[in-house]
Amino acid sequence: MSTENSFVNQFNAAGELTHLLTLEGLLKEQIVHILDTAQQFVSVTDPAREVKKVPLLRGKSVFNLFFENSTRTRTTFEIAAKRLSADVINLDISTSSTAKGESLIDTIDNLIAMQADIFVVRHSVSRAPIEIANHVPPYVHVINAGDGSHQHPTQGLLDMYTMRHFKQDFTKLKVAIVGDIVHSRVAKSNIHALTALGCTDIRVIGPESLLPNDLDMLGVKVFHSMEEGLRGVDVVMTLRIQKERMEAGKVPEGAAFFAQFGLTPERLALAKPDAIVMHPGPMNRGVEIDSKVADGAQSVILKQVTFGIAVRMAVMSIVAGN
Repeated sequence: MSTENSFVNQFNAAGELTHLLTLEGLLKEQIVHILDTAQQFVSVTDPAREVKKVPLLRGKSVFNLFFENSTRTRTTFEIAAKRLSADVINLDISTSSTAKGESLIDTIDNLIAMQADIFVVRHSVSRAPIEIANHVPPYVHVINAGDGSHQHPTQGLLDMYTMRHFKQDFTKLKVAIVGDIVHSRVAKSNIHALTALGCTDIRVIGPESLLPNDLDMLGVKVFHSMEEGLRGVDVVMTLRIQKERMEAGKVPEGAAFFAQFGLTPERLALAKPDAIVMHPGPMNRGVEIDSKVADGAQSVILKQVTFGIAVRMAVMSIVAGN
């Protein structure tokens, strides 16, 4: 959770956002500007709208470079780019020259030569998008779509949009994040954004092995009991256990994890009656969340996905100078 140890410059000389690499260090006004811009795009995502396009990125090329699997993030970025009238190129990493040993930077240089304007990058290595952003020329923009256990800024922003949509005032919110915090780039982005927006009651709940050891520095409250941590909260966000980023046997799995930290209707009842339930996906039903909760009246999980299109439209239009 500590401060960036790699150089990050998300702004140009005029102070305008030219890349989106992390939410750490963004000011409240900068985050609110993105959320307000996304709100303007929500009408474009309305299923009843006959023409779901605006011309803001017409003539621009957006390259989706996903070195890790993704459903929601990759697809919503593609939809968002197309609704901004951009040309979208989805690079199949498994059949690209990176599979033959080409370096990441050499791949980027070749794609720049193909007149790329925006790179949307997901990578298993933390800070890989930062390395790319520090390399590209000023007219090329980089958006971090999730890097290792580091950051997932657009997910954090769409989560903030969802909370603001349903709860409005961040300064009055009590937010609980449950599960694998230490490996979660989503949790890190959410904590930085919530702090910037004035939320003073941020809680994390999970086994000790899945919680970072520096949360106290950020003013985050740590709980190892669902019953204690969920009491009186406005927002509950559950996270999956990221087995791909840890050694086997480090934490209870499956039914054992669910027994201790699964979000059930009984545990949700400890939160406020109008509390909302969130999950960035993918969900593991019966592990971190009960299906009755995931599909229940308090769940806004699918709304998060829909809002993600507008938020990613906002980010791409802002970094591209529109």
